Amino acid sequence: MVIVKDRKEPVERTTICVINQKGGAGKSTSCFHLSGAFAQLGHNVLVIDADPQGSISQGFFGSAHVESLAPQQTLAALFDEDRYLAGPELLIHRTPVERVWLVPANDSLSVHNCPAPATAGLKQFVLREFVRGLVEFDLVLIDCPPNLYQCSWNGLLAADAVMIPVPPEDFGTQGLRVVHQAITEAQTLNPVLAVLGHLISRYDRRLLVHRTYADKLRQLYGPSVLATVIPEAVAFKMAVTCRQPVTLSHPRSTAAGLTSLLAREILARTEGKSAQRHLGKSAPRHVA
Repeated sequence: MVIVKDRKEPVERTTICVINQKGGAGKSTSCFHLSGAFAQLGHNVLVIDADPQGSISQGFFGSAHVESLAPQQTLAALFDEDRYLAGPELLIHRTPVERVWLVPANDSLSVHNCPAPATAGLKQFVLREFVRGLVEFDLVLIDCPPNLYQCSWNGLLAADAVMIPVPPEDFGTQGLRVVHQAITEAQTLNPVLAVLGHLISRYDRRLLVHRTYADKLRQLYGPSVLATVIPEAVAFKMAVTCRQPVTLSHPRSTAAGLTSLLAREILARTEGKSAQRHLGKSAPRHVA
């Protein structure tokens, strides 16, 4: 476990939930690559994998390692009082990327990702209580599964802001009304939750349907749609095979440039939070 030197001032943290009930929208991809971009800007970043598929965990560590993790080493421990005994030290893992840490997930989380999450009593708030205790991270990114069950609901109740990746096509935009409804419902229990923005993801400017849907999204949601558009690019996939965010593995690529631009736009939208301040810190202590 790494011990951090005492700070002269407290860290003001920003927690961002990345959500869409559509699979393949770019949630895990966005979290993975943004974590590296934020880290390169000098921020301590914690990625929480709240998806039982464990995609982002496998992006950092590979499938064999992630599948071998015991439940008490993953996010599943938070939902199981008998397993969550050692505090965050077992759950937070150092990634190969400097300044980026991960709470991983694997299939052991599936049993806890139940429908009707608002009926789950105090289990709705386990992720919020966990995040509140992590005083030394500047940014927390919560990667949610492609549904609005317990894990996504916990993410909404734990977050300061929510980002919605949206591929600009019919399947990508289906269900946005339900996502917005879930956000509104979560705001009754988490009044600080704000919509950071809709992110046009997996964009191919050669396709008329993508250009049409991108224009439609901007007409419908106006300034809520982030200015930066993330394309479908080979560099993103190659970066994952390297177990590194694209800004590190392919720093001169268009994909890396746009990811850095998106990171800066997100920081601008979260002005007043820790994402804009406290640069150049030493490592957090809550790591495995």
